Amino acid sequence: MANYQNEIKEAAELKQQMGSGWSAITPEYVARMRLQNRFKTGLDIAKYTAAIMRRDMAEYDANPANYTQSLGCWHGFVGQQKLISIKKHQKTTNKRYLYLSGWMVAGMRSEFGPLPDQSMHEKTSVPALIEELYTFLKQADARELDLLFTALDAARAAGDKAKEQEIQNQIDNFETHVVPIIADIDAGFGNAEATYLLAKKMIEAGACCIQIENQVSDEKQCGHQDGKVTVPHVDFLAKINAVRYAFLELGVDDGVIVARTDSLGAGLTKQIAYSLQPGDLGDQYNSFLDGEEITDLSQIKPGDVIVNTNGKTIKPVRLPSNLFQFRKGTGIDRVVLDCVTSLQNGADLLWIETEKPHIGQIKEMVDKIRETIPNAKLVYNNSPSFNWTLNFRQQVFDAWQQAGKDVSAYDRAKLMSVDYDDTDLAKEADERIRTFQKDASAQAGIFHHLITLPTYHTAALSTDNLAKGYFADQGMLAYVKGVQREEIRQGIATVKHQNMAGSDIGDNHKEYFAGEAALKAGGKDNTMNQFS
Repeated sequence: MANYQNEIKEAAELKQQMGSGWSAITPEYVARMRLQNRFKTGLDIAKYTAAIMRRDMAEYDANPANYTQSLGCWHGFVGQQKLISIKKHQKTTNKRYLYLSGWMVAGMRSEFGPLPDQSMHEKTSVPALIEELYTFLKQADARELDLLFTALDAARAAGDKAKEQEIQNQIDNFETHVVPIIADIDAGFGNAEATYLLAKKMIEAGACCIQIENQVSDEKQCGHQDGKVTVPHVDFLAKINAVRYAFLELGVDDGVIVARTDSLGAGLTKQIAYSLQPGDLGDQYNSFLDGEEITDLSQIKPGDVIVNTNGKTIKPVRLPSNLFQFRKGTGIDRVVLDCVTSLQNGADLLWIETEKPHIGQIKEMVDKIRETIPNAKLVYNNSPSFNWTLNFRQQVFDAWQQAGKDVSAYDRAKLMSVDYDDTDLAKEADERIRTFQKDASAQAGIFHHLITLPTYHTAALSTDNLAKGYFADQGMLAYVKGVQREEIRQGIATVKHQNMAGSDIGDNHKEYFAGEAALKAGGKDNTMNQFS
C-alpha cells in the first residue's frame, strides 16, 4: 500500500502546479480516493495476482504445508463477503483465492435461465462475472479504508495523537481484498481462436489464472457426469497455446494455466489422433482405443475405420454417435499421459477430475506424473458432487476391515444413516475430512484446494431455513433470530447494509465535492444508527 502522507504530498504539489482554479480541491481527499481505487484496470489486477500465484507456487514447492484454498462464488457480493470474512477471522488473505466455476455460471448467470454444465451459456458471462467479482472486492477495499479515514478524522478531532498514528499505520499497511481468481474457461467454447478471444476478455477483466479442460467443446459435460468425450492431445495443446498467447499479448507474462484432464471418467473420443510414426503422441493416444484386431480383410465392413497402433491393426469400437471407445481400465494411464504432456507444453498446474475424494487414488497418479515432472502440482476439486460423509465412512470401514478390526456393527451400504453419526467410525471419518486438504497436499501434490459451488448450496440452505420459519408460525422471529440477531452477535458487516452498499462512502464524497452544502444520507434519522 502507498504511504498516506506521501500521497497527500503528491496531490498537494499537483494542486499547486494547477493554480487557483483548483482551490476547492483538498489534497488529502485526493489521496484517500486514490488509495481507495488502487487497481485502475483488470490488467492491473491480473498482473498483481499472477505474481501472488507464482510466489505461492514456489512456497508450496518448498513446503507442501503452504497449500492454497478457494471457494466458488456466483456473484460479486458473495465473493466480497467471503473475503471480508477471511480478513476478519484469519487476519490475512494470504493463500486464499476465489474460484469462478463454469457450473455456477451456467446454473446461475445465464440469460437462458438455469442450464446444465455443458458450455451452453453465453461465453461473455464468464468475463462479466470476473469483472463483477473484482468490482465488489475493490468496493470492499474502499469501504474498509473509508472507515479508517473516518476514524482518523475522529482521532484528530479528539486530539489523540497516538490513536491518529495507529490508524495511519493501518492505512499504510492496508491489505487488499483483491486476490487471485482461478477462472474456468470450460473446454474453450469453440476452436483455438475462440479460446484465445475469450481468454483475452477474461484476462482483461482481471483473471490471472485460466483453467481449461480436454473435453470436446461441443460435447462438454460436467466433470461429475457421464458421457465425457476427450480430444487428442494436439487439439488440447493448441488451446493451451492460445491461452498463453493471450496472456503474453496483454503483458501478463507470468499468467497461470491449469490443464484439466477428464480422462479418468471419460471413456470416449470424438477423433482418432493423427500419427506420423509409432510411439508419437498421436499413436500413444490411439493405443488406448478399444477395438478388434484385424487379421483378415473380411473383418472390415462398410464404414469401418482401421488404425495401426501398438504394432497391431485394429478396428476401433465405433458407437452409433460416431464416437470411439477407449478400453476399460486405461483411465489412469491416460490421465498420466495427459498431465505430463500438458506440463511439457506450457501448462503450469494440473487438475485431475476424479469420481471420489480418495488421497490414495490421487497420490497414485501424481507419483507417476512426478517420475517425469518432479514438481508437478494439482488444483483439486473438493466437489459437492461427492457424498463426503458416505465416502469417508466407507474409507474408514474398508481400512478397519483390512486391519482386522470388527466392523460387524456397521452396514457399509448404509453408513450415511444418522444412526451412525455418534459412532467411532463416523468420528474418525469426520477427522479424515477435516484434515483432507492438509493430508492431500502433503501426500498427493495438491497445491490448491477449491470447492466449485459451495455458495450455491449455502444460498439454498439459508433461504430454506428462513422461509421454513417465516412463512409458518415464527413470522418475523425467523428473520430476527436466525439472521439479524446472528449478524449482530457475530459482527457481520452486512447488518449495516446501507454502509455495505456504499452509502457512507457516498456521503464522504458529497462532502469532498460540495463541502458544507452536501446533502447527506447518514444523519441522525438514518435507521442504520440503531446498529452502532
